[in-house]
Amino acid sequence: MIDRAALDQVLTRPATGVGTRLRDWGLPIAIFVGALAAWELTVRVLGLKQFILPSPVAIGAAVGTHFPELWASATYTVTEIVAGLLIGATAGIVMGVVTARFGLLRDSLLPFGIAANSIPIIAFAPLFNNWFGIDKQLSKAMIAAVLVFFPVMINTVRGLLSVDAGALELMRSYAASEAQVFRRIRVPSALPFVFTGLRVATTLATIGAVIGEYFGAASLSLGQYIARNMSFLAVERSWAAIVFASLIGISLYVLVVLLERRVMPWATAREQAA
Repeated sequence: MIDRAALDQVLTRPATGVGTRLRDWGLPIAIFVGALAAWELTVRVLGLKQFILPSPVAIGAAVGTHFPELWASATYTVTEIVAGLLIGATAGIVMGVVTARFGLLRDSLLPFGIAANSIPIIAFAPLFNNWFGIDKQLSKAMIAAVLVFFPVMINTVRGLLSVDAGALELMRSYAASEAQVFRRIRVPSALPFVFTGLRVATTLATIGAVIGEYFGAASLSLGQYIARNMSFLAVERSWAAIVFASLIGISLYVLVVLLERRVMPWATAREQAA
């Protein structure tokens, strides 16, 4: 027999999963589609030339027509981006741990890190091309690594120092060692800050690698592809390459978010409960 009470409970239960997904994704998708429609309409109504501002339809056609070469360029550049992200994030986390551990070092390095982070990327690109080779992928990876390093380091330091005083006192009352305090208290406290830095780092690494390619790189790279087609007034092809660069940055951002949910499942559960 069917349990009538259980059936009523199932039928009256709110569809939180589907409803939440529609609410979270529906509005951003609607805004994105609306922005593309407004862009297309603006180009058509004002009669803008393609070399000034190509329409989304023209950019989409360029993606379809030149997909193989765009894919090859994106594959070449994503290697630099990922390498720079890994180098910069690893160095930033290690340096953040060291800086948080020693107060004198922290007072000396944090102002330097903040100042260095404000240097425009255009200043880094020619230097790194000269040091590591203008046509080498390592030079672009190092440009991306420098941009990644400081946000990750600063967020790591903030996270390691933003520890609840009561938790520290409790661990010390149990005669916990510094290693135990670090592993059980400081690391969980720092993880949200570190992942915040990593999410920012994905976009910075993409920007750093692509802009670094403008100053000299293999012709296969996305940066050179954009610059070359822009010089020939094939602007829709340059915009198609920009779309690929954007997709790289978005994909890396999503991967970091998925990794964050895997490493910190308690944070995801807390967000869903809220």
